[in-house]
Amino acid sequence: MNGTINFESHIPYYIQLMDILKEKVQQKNWLPGDQIPGEQDLCELYKVSRTVVRQALRELELEGVVNRRKGKGTFISLPKINEGLVQKLTGFYQDMVERGFKPVTKVLHQTVIPSNEKVARFLSIKPGEKVIDIQRLRFINEEPIQLVTTYIPFEVCPALANVDLTNRSLYEYLEKERGVFIAKGRRYIEAVLANETEAALLGIDRGDPLLMLDSISFSENGLPVEYYHALHRGDRTRFEVELLRLRETDSKTVELGPNFSGAPKILSKDEVS
Repeated sequence: MNGTINFESHIPYYIQLMDILKEKVQQKNWLPGDQIPGEQDLCELYKVSRTVVRQALRELELEGVVNRRKGKGTFISLPKINEGLVQKLTGFYQDMVERGFKPVTKVLHQTVIPSNEKVARFLSIKPGEKVIDIQRLRFINEEPIQLVTTYIPFEVCPALANVDLTNRSLYEYLEKERGVFIAKGRRYIEAVLANETEAALLGIDRGDPLLMLDSISFSENGLPVEYYHALHRGDRTRFEVELLRLRETDSKTVELGPNFSGAPKILSKDEVS
């Protein structure tokens, strides 16, 4: 690729332009986070119409190469952080440490409150029963990545209300110091849009995509001990899911686990709100 459009080629102009722009990224002429020239500048530079430029940028955005921000321009996308929180029963802090990152946590609030109906339903307690409400903003490389609010029944671990979780795994504390082992969980994932408060905390624009993770965690005796509501930046996060295929032997299905399900469940709003 010589950095120019071949107008004699049978390859569509927008595909040629995509290849030129991707080559600039591969050769590190543009680095993650860099703003690239505007649409009009690209039109003049490569002698193509605005329609060609817009189609090329649209396709590059779908591929995750660029990130277009309304009113600000087009930027080279930052690499996404892989998370295994969907299939692994670990917390964000532990998961990031295992992947070689150094997560930093800012505790926004940590207090004891009466549970509302939604929290009580997830934790199988009565509305109004006390829970420890912890809201944390998680950073990777000084960049806000996740906003999570955690609710734990007060009677499960009263001392947690006064524990500093700034740079500490909640699961590690519960297990090693309180003897509460998280044995299994149920997680729901949904795509949502950031409201004004969420956007301000996560350093994004209102209406930007978020990956919402609602999770209920259970102790070894089957009691709900944690409900959390996590919002992950859609432009910086993707979840890894390991898929298993059931194999039949002598007309009998091989068991992969007591709660394994190979198909997603479509949830109503009443089930997750």
